[in-house]
Amino acid sequence: MQYIWAFLVGGAICVVGQILIDKTKLTSARILVFFVVAGVILGGLGLYHHLVEFAGAGATVPLPGFGNLLARGVKEEIDRAGAIGILTGGLKMAAAGIMAAVFFSFVAALIFEPKAK
Repeated sequence: MQYIWAFLVGGAICVVGQILIDKTKLTSARILVFFVVAGVILGGLGLYHHLVEFAGAGATVPLPGFGNLLARGVKEEIDRAGAIGILTGGLKMAAAGIMAAVFFSFVAALIFEPKAK
């Protein structure tokens, strides 16, 4: 049942993104920023945690999950190190994901040849 809920919640997040693409004049970059900021706000308020417990990867994999991860990192680092945690917490918490994105982007750039538009 957990797989079904993960699929439905992750799919619902994607549906919201598709509706924003189809029905508004927002660019893809602005929609991505919207999702990350929404995750930060919901995570900062402690609301996104409930969705993560309910849907698992369906809530952590999409972009709001990244925003939630940043907010959680800041909260934990503020508790541990004080105000400096505002600057360092999100990066410490998300470092592995950011590094993986950079590494695999680099590998893809080595393998594939870009096409001029």
